[in-house]
Amino acid sequence: MSEPEPPASTRRPARASRSIVWLIGCIAFINVYAMQSVLPLLMADFDATPVQAGLTVGATILAVALLSPFMGLLSDAWGRKGLICASLFALVLPTALIPLAGSLNQLIALRFLQGLAVPGIVVVLMAYLAEEFQATGGVARMISTYVAGSVMGGFSGRFIAGHAAHWWGWQGAFLTLALLTLGGALLVLWRLPRSRHFVPSRDWRSARMSLRSHLVNPRLLAACAVGCCVLFSLVGTFTYVNLHLAGAPFRLSAAGLANVFTVYLLGVLVTPVAGRLIQRWGFLRTLLGALLVSSGGLLLTLLPALTPVILGLAVCSSGIFVCQAATISFIAGHVSQGRSLATGLYNMSYYSGGALAAWIAGLGYESQGWGGVVALMILAQLLAGSVAALSWQHGTGRSA
Repeated sequence: MSEPEPPASTRRPARASRSIVWLIGCIAFINVYAMQSVLPLLMADFDATPVQAGLTVGATILAVALLSPFMGLLSDAWGRKGLICASLFALVLPTALIPLAGSLNQLIALRFLQGLAVPGIVVVLMAYLAEEFQATGGVARMISTYVAGSVMGGFSGRFIAGHAAHWWGWQGAFLTLALLTLGGALLVLWRLPRSRHFVPSRDWRSARMSLRSHLVNPRLLAACAVGCCVLFSLVGTFTYVNLHLAGAPFRLSAAGLANVFTVYLLGVLVTPVAGRLIQRWGFLRTLLGALLVSSGGLLLTLLPALTPVILGLAVCSSGIFVCQAATISFIAGHVSQGRSLATGLYNMSYYSGGALAAWIAGLGYESQGWGGVVALMILAQLLAGSVAALSWQHGTGRSA
């Protein structure tokens, strides 16, 4: 028997809430990876090496990693909407100051400040959704809406920055992003409903006990290691492929590099498919299959023609999105207590992998070119598969 259709008076606020949750996900990630599409311009303006330019990407991701485990605890004590809105407005200031940076070090510092604002948006929003939509059974739908917004934000930041930089330089690109972020923050402040089910919690002792239990949970630690390797391969690939495609024989402009990131939109299509694959094959086999597919895509990018490179990037990113879904689902199925803290630990490991990639893949690019980056990314994926194969095969839940 189907569920009764909710009255129109409740459907309209629900649609409005989904729209604003989508917007929050989009604005949170529109700035995180935007620097990737303008790296060649930065290298020219600041006479920077690939590693130095890559740090402008890694600094933001590192800041997200460092603050993620603690933001859930702060939110439990201080509230939800206020912290989300404050973080959105805090993101505007360093974004607006980036065009004024007079040195690469100043630029890296401002990018780090951008990253410090992101956990207050994404981590707190997860707690907000769980509280506000649990009673209506709409948590899964709202989280899916957020994920779709975050994927669109990751794409839009790269796409908008690349095309804006083509016309106005990288400084104009970040001024554009600052204005978009400010507009989004004002909309969220106006339209995001206030918390109705939030209950302050300052039980630090319970949090410490949960932390201890997580740190001796081998399956959770293994999942964190897998997540680290997964984002390592994604960030390393999509940061330094820009330098590869800006050089011979491709010679793509900033706008051309921005167009390449259209493959990122495959995440919108792949994520629902990943859920069905996990249900049919289990966490481990889905992860291993996705890693194999992603590595095959990386090998395609070694061919000296634009079409196979773009196809390889599409295949690689699709596999990585499935890997991420399998890893998060594994944690949800194997952690029964202190889930928000477990998620924070996973986010710390996940984004740490991205920060490491911005540095280590840059060293590979400087010494061996794009082939060195591909070799490092495949090694990271091999490590992820090995860790999962050794630690995910036993215990409760479907593993194979």
